[in-house]
Amino acid sequence: MSQTNTSLLDEVVQWSQETCRRELKAVLPKLNILHHKSESWDDHIRVLKIITDMFLPHVAVSDLEKECFSQILPKAVTMFDSMMNELSMQVGGLSSQNTELCSLLRNILKSLMQIIDAMSACVRHVCSYDEVPDLLSIRTLPSCILKVLRDTFQHCKESEVVYCGRLSLVADLLQSLFKEAYTLHKALLELLDRLSLDNSASEEEVSDIVTVIHSLLDICSVISNLDMALHANTWKFLIKQSLKYQSLVEEHLHHGDISASLCDNLLASFHAAVDLAEQIKQAALQEATQSAEHKLFQKTAKMCRFFANTLVHYIKEFKTFLTKSCGRFHQMYLQIISKFPPSLCAPALPPSLSEELTAAALVPMDALVFQLLPLRPFAEVVLQEDPSLSPQHELPQCLLLANVLDQLASQPEEVLQLWHAGSQFSEETPRLPLYRAVFCSFQRCYAERKLPVSLPGVMTKGQAQAQVSLHHHVCVHLCASVAVLAPLYFPVLERCLLEATLQADTQTALLATDVWCFTARYGTAELCLHHVLLIAHLVKTCSAECYQKSHLGLLLRRMLFLMTPGHQMDFLARFPLSEAENLPIWRHVLLRALSNDARQRVEADVIALAQKVVTDWQSGGYKLGQVDKVNAVLQCLLVAVQGKSTLDERCASSAARAVTQLWQRMTAHQVQTHHVLHVTLQLLLSITALLVKNVDTPIIIQALACVDAVVSQKCADELQLAALDFLSSLGNIFIPPDNQSEIVPRLSTLFGALLAQSSSWLLHQHALEAFAHFAEVTQHEDVISYSLSVEETKSKVVNFLSKIVNTPEEVKDVRLERIQGEKIVLQQHNQKLGTPKQIPTELSSPSVTHSEPQAKRARPDNDADEEYSRNLQVAETALRALHALVTGKGATREFPPPRLRPSWLPSRLQELQVLLNEISSRTSKPT
Repeated sequence: MSQTNTSLLDEVVQWSQETCRRELKAVLPKLNILHHKSESWDDHIRVLKIITDMFLPHVAVSDLEKECFSQILPKAVTMFDSMMNELSMQVGGLSSQNTELCSLLRNILKSLMQIIDAMSACVRHVCSYDEVPDLLSIRTLPSCILKVLRDTFQHCKESEVVYCGRLSLVADLLQSLFKEAYTLHKALLELLDRLSLDNSASEEEVSDIVTVIHSLLDICSVISNLDMALHANTWKFLIKQSLKYQSLVEEHLHHGDISASLCDNLLASFHAAVDLAEQIKQAALQEATQSAEHKLFQKTAKMCRFFANTLVHYIKEFKTFLTKSCGRFHQMYLQIISKFPPSLCAPALPPSLSEELTAAALVPMDALVFQLLPLRPFAEVVLQEDPSLSPQHELPQCLLLANVLDQLASQPEEVLQLWHAGSQFSEETPRLPLYRAVFCSFQRCYAERKLPVSLPGVMTKGQAQAQVSLHHHVCVHLCASVAVLAPLYFPVLERCLLEATLQADTQTALLATDVWCFTARYGTAELCLHHVLLIAHLVKTCSAECYQKSHLGLLLRRMLFLMTPGHQMDFLARFPLSEAENLPIWRHVLLRALSNDARQRVEADVIALAQKVVTDWQSGGYKLGQVDKVNAVLQCLLVAVQGKSTLDERCASSAARAVTQLWQRMTAHQVQTHHVLHVTLQLLLSITALLVKNVDTPIIIQALACVDAVVSQKCADELQLAALDFLSSLGNIFIPPDNQSEIVPRLSTLFGALLAQSSSWLLHQHALEAFAHFAEVTQHEDVISYSLSVEETKSKVVNFLSKIVNTPEEVKDVRLERIQGEKIVLQQHNQKLGTPKQIPTELSSPSVTHSEPQAKRARPDNDADEEYSRNLQVAETALRALHALVTGKGATREFPPPRLRPSWLPSRLQELQVLLNEISSRTSKPT
């Protein structure tokens, strides 16, 4: 600096405030020139301090920007940058021995603080006015200060890396530098908060505000791991300014960057809180609420809650500008949900910490989904078929869809159309209908269904909240959605239900069946009838045995329970048993689902048909080509005899005659020679097991010979299961002495062989259950001992009866790995099976309109006779037991003599007599 300039500065520093005010116009331009032309940092800072401390207080408001800020602040920022660069260049040689370099670096840090102090003086001066100037009067001030603040915070954040073990040499100055910057930052935000723009603001002013917001966003990215309070306050101010000037800046803000930063900060604080919670658990500090770790966890969880709520609020205000961010919101949701139970990758945390995390991150996710529901891009990303979805996100995706189901009820029509209808045109981004997406997502959660995981159930009045399976959870949410679904979307619902029922995964088909039954139960009786007729038609047209027919048969079986008695009679009329093509339908029917009149009619028709077909087969020469027709009738006959717990004697006798006629033609040689007879044998064994008391002993001997023949060779699992049911049923009868030598040894041999086989765990388990039932009820205990002649077999049976499990319990991680392997195999298998191509495009009958559901129908009285019979049998059994006690004629135990009978017995018997008289009098009166 020249001698003249030095003299000027030396003179100026001696001036009073009055002299500075008087000479302002003449001296300030000279000082600005000196500030620009100064050659050293010290000269720059000296001039800068003189201007801000001595002359700035006297500058008129109208001249602040033109005469002062625009002249000195950009140069100050340049000088600040050069000092920072010098620090970076010289810090590598810093050491305690290099005192000269250490002194240089410390002086630079002090100079940086002087620049920040000068800028703080500028802010303090502007804030000293009663009315803050307009933005154009100070427009250089915010941008320059924000640039300096960002660089300062960045340097402090990176100090451990920059100074690399030599931080102690400058730590005191770095701490002071941070405090100065912190104070300036706070003062600037207070100043900006006092500014105000109206709708008439100029483009320059709007641009300046946008720049401020984006600069604050940049600072937020720097201070995220530096200071929690500073970080939160900066974000609060950023969002506040965005909303304050929303109408002016919403089209200029980088909404994607702001929302992305909020997501990143939310996830960072959330994962940090989860990590801290795990550390607290491992250190057993969950009860030490005053520990440093626990306090840090609470602060981090609080930051998590802040960012979650802030993001929800920001989306609410600017959702129309955030369509491109929907994919990021979706992924963030999945990541957060995956860290909470019952997700398989969720850490096990102490309940108190888990509750805090739930309040901080999980609860706001419901509000997040609510805000995003109207956005088409969000619906598109949620409802897309995404085979690349990671396994840990499959359950969160399913729970997200269940959440959407819950929240759609309060949405307007256009939002319902967006989610329920799916993509309508080829040019649209493909999206599944919501119900189909739910079923697809549920199908992918194989591991969660297999383990199974548990979720909180729906709160029921007067009952505690229980944990339920994923199937239960999704089913409840689907049914609740169906209950409020507009009639317009019932065709879409029906199609989704049919597609889910016809796909290969059995549990997904069961879920669809549950929801379909609710739909039929909740809707009108006519709609239920229409659905039953449709399902029956599909069962009828399935050409071969396949999983689709099994799934549809299950649905038909359950839907018949929901029909009115009149509609059940209509069903019988539409699908009469006299027509052979209807037989595949009736093999899937439970007769107890029918009303008394319908059931009696079906029983009579089935038995008559069975007798006719068997007779026709006999008169036709027992041709093998007619076996399929016989099998179809036997399947219906099996349904008939399964329909009652106690089959009526007339029906049982008629059915037994038809079965006996067939058994007389079945020989072990024929079964071994003709594989087509295996199905016939399987059905005969199942029917005979139910009618065993009505079957003659020679037929049982013949059946055992056939069973022996098929067990000795490889046969289908279904046939072995039927054989086990038959063998088990033999415990219910007494074998005449003359036939015991033929039956007991063979029965023992068969049980021994089936108990010893280990080709299938299912068959082995069923063999143990069948043998246990036989042993419990049989009078022929010799069979038990002969069957268990092999020590290994005896040990298996004893362990089964004692409920001893010898298989070591699987470690959770090993089990999960095994299940994931099973999932891959099943997915490949299901993909090969595929989906039927022929699916009706319109399920709703033209005669059935989708009106609003009526009140729930009462379940039809399927069989009043059965109800009376069951209760009467219970009463009769109790009375006979009481009679045995009184008379002392019990068959199995010795009863107390009369003198030990209780004194109150006569009076109680008198009360019972009165009750019986009243029942008798009521039943004798016509209804």
